[in-house]
Amino acid sequence: MTDPVCSPGTPFAAVVDAVRTGEQDLDQAVDSLVARMTDEQLLWLLDGDIPIGKGLPGMMERFRRVPHEGGRIDRLGIPGMRFTDGPRGVVLQRSTCFPVPVSRAATFDVGLEQAVGDAIGAEARAHGANLFGGICVNLAPIPGWGRSQESYGDDPLLLGEMGAALARGVHPWAMSTVKHFALNSMEEARFVLDVRVDEATLREVYLPHFRAVVEAGADSVMTAYNSVNGAWAGENRSLLADVLRRDWKFPGFVQTDWVWGLRHPVESVLAGQDLEMPFRQQRAAALPAALRDGRLTRSDIARPAARLLRAQVRFALRARATPALDVVASPRHRDLARTAAHRGSVLLRNESVAGSPLLPLDAAALGRVAVLGRLADQPNLGDNGSSAVTPPSTSSVLDGLRERLGDRVVRVDPTHPASPRPNDSYLGAAAAAAADADAAVVVVGFTRYDEGESLIALDADARQLMGGHLRFRPIAALSSALARLAGRRRPSRGGDRHDLHLKEDDVRLIRAVAAANPRTVVIVIAGGTVMPDPWDDDVAAILMAWYPGMEGGRAIADMLLGEAEPGGRLPAAIPLRREDLPTVDWHSRRVTYPRWWGQRKLDRDRVAAAYPFGFGLGYTSFEAGSVSIGPVDHDRFSAVVTLTNTGTRPGRHIVQVYATAADEDSRELVGFRPVQADPAEQVQVTVDCSLRPLQRWTGVGLRDPRGRVRIEAGSWWGDPAGVTAELEL
Repeated sequence: MTDPVCSPGTPFAAVVDAVRTGEQDLDQAVDSLVARMTDEQLLWLLDGDIPIGKGLPGMMERFRRVPHEGGRIDRLGIPGMRFTDGPRGVVLQRSTCFPVPVSRAATFDVGLEQAVGDAIGAEARAHGANLFGGICVNLAPIPGWGRSQESYGDDPLLLGEMGAALARGVHPWAMSTVKHFALNSMEEARFVLDVRVDEATLREVYLPHFRAVVEAGADSVMTAYNSVNGAWAGENRSLLADVLRRDWKFPGFVQTDWVWGLRHPVESVLAGQDLEMPFRQQRAAALPAALRDGRLTRSDIARPAARLLRAQVRFALRARATPALDVVASPRHRDLARTAAHRGSVLLRNESVAGSPLLPLDAAALGRVAVLGRLADQPNLGDNGSSAVTPPSTSSVLDGLRERLGDRVVRVDPTHPASPRPNDSYLGAAAAAAADADAAVVVVGFTRYDEGESLIALDADARQLMGGHLRFRPIAALSSALARLAGRRRPSRGGDRHDLHLKEDDVRLIRAVAAANPRTVVIVIAGGTVMPDPWDDDVAAILMAWYPGMEGGRAIADMLLGEAEPGGRLPAAIPLRREDLPTVDWHSRRVTYPRWWGQRKLDRDRVAAAYPFGFGLGYTSFEAGSVSIGPVDHDRFSAVVTLTNTGTRPGRHIVQVYATAADEDSRELVGFRPVQADPAEQVQVTVDCSLRPLQRWTGVGLRDPRGRVRIEAGSWWGDPAGVTAELEL
């Protein structure tokens, strides 16, 4: 069988046809298929298809080449789960690499994110996959999480809206997976960590975004490696049975994170875990005996099997025809990646030099442009873990500017033998090049060696789950100790970032160049929070470019030269001091997640941000005139904002709507919408808003806010120029 959706003339196809024609409803049709399956076939559905001993060697090479399969039964025509990962693109073969999700979060553009999802879904299907695992919505309360680049910032509403948009885009092409459920935002301790959190904080802060993606139709939820309040997330009854299925009525299936995603195979089935991925591992070894001795019954294994089959039938009913392989990294998808890089890049600073803002640069008037920094000629796509995409081509900042400016671009190579980084001879050469140029562009930040997914923290317990000789505890303990020792002796490869500042060498370079040329632009490449002190006052312009994808260098050149505008707004606040936001020992085995984090903690403590949540500049200016509030319908309402482009260029703006309940000080983002306007144009923007961020947990459910609610429409969190209205509930 080769069809990843539905092969004709099979029992599975007959079930799909029965539902499509109305002969049977979905549950009846699936139950009829389950009834004709043997116990062995039902068990086959509940894990990956390749034995771990065969699959683990070369797993990552296979991961990049073909989808990983689970529960495929050719005799019955059951396609099974053909998994590929993301979220910056399809990890298979050579596919389009989009900017990382934190960059796409900065667009505040759900329409754009849905288009990205459509492109990713089409490429996944073209490669033979039917399940996309790349919708990551974990909220990181502690800045520096290595995989923050894979998620959408630290606001629950923004996380949920963007994750839901990605799911909707993927759905015509593949089943979708939202991850990692839940509280997975410490990388180096993820296999051993127990996260403690009170129920109100869990429900109000760390779960609403998962609920939003589930309600958008996510087919699957992937559980986290860590434990939550003492129970491993992959077999946590409170999360899986109570929250997900009882409270949210989730109809889809649950799957583990890979290899180490559960610890007790029999108990995991009873807790509501449906699929162990990606191999025949613990369940294959334990479940047949549990079925024989009565610890599990046929109905216990039929329930998860039915959920897995229902998801596949639902997908077969909605799936479009498989696209041709030439959709992969097509010109349209490359253009989309370039647009996403424009709209996600955040202009943090753009000071006047000689009477006008430094950016955009006038290409016609430019002579020499010095392009400096160790990352200027690097594609720098993001971390090298499960989310890594290998595009057919890449574009660095140096590439992008050379395509546009040719030999007017001057490059001083920091690795040149005559000036090895970071000694003074290189700094002197860079400063001299900057002094002799009309403008200097300094590219600094991080790479996959500094932040990202990490496998370092595999303790002995986790290694035993790999089976073979490692199932013996002394061997597993020795293997874990050797891995930790090797990790200390080699350059860092991913993990959590322990310092939010740039490296010292980068700061020295910025200061040397800025002292030589006041027309200095700093491009920051990173996957999360970067504190720009103590150098930001030294430079005229700062562009936060994140990891900007395969077309990132061209996109940055577009923005520097004014052919596109940086459209991003910060999806997380940047603090003035590291201690202003929560901190943690990234190697902890137990941690309590905070109720106050990010911009909310700064507000509570009456501490200013260096750059607040939602902040970002453009190449024009906007002024809000008024905001009016529409009627409340259940937990939604509309805010109509009058906005005028008061600058001299066409521009893009993000209208942000915040709400504060009468009995609370905590401001919440309740809606947002991008808008485009010409100079002097006045527009009315209707923003769809949600009251859910104001809901509070009562012990038995979430309670809607009551009384008077202050509504603010502005350009960022706490914008003093914002306009206000009141909503009575």
